[in-house]
Amino acid sequence: MVHKLIAATAAKPGTSIIVDGVPCTVKSNDISKTGKHGHAKCRMEAVGILDDKKRVLVVPGDSKLEVPSIEKRKGQILSVSEKRVSLMDLESFETIDVPFSEELKEDLAPEKQVEYWDVEGQKSIRRVL
Repeated sequence: MVHKLIAATAAKPGTSIIVDGVPCTVKSNDISKTGKHGHAKCRMEAVGILDDKKRVLVVPGDSKLEVPSIEKRKGQILSVSEKRVSLMDLESFETIDVPFSEELKEDLAPEKQVEYWDVEGQKSIRRVL
């Protein structure tokens, strides 16, 4: 669910936007001004928040970009399987299954606390606390 829109020229590095339906973080935004009757163009490089893929976007400067909703939450690990972790949210006490990346695999163990992000309904573990 998108909460707000921003102009393409206002997307500074570190801003979160949605590119091709995927939540991304802007790494660079090159704004070029064209000729006498032209319009400003923005060439943005963004990296996916969940999949870490690089995306390049070229749009007019006055176009609107969607900003995704990102919730940063804490949870306690209940069990670890091959690809997913069962964890309990520390605020609402609900139990959810969340995928994790290979870098975090050796640090995950039952009863450890983690920070996970809920990005547009998709959850992922970001770090072990």
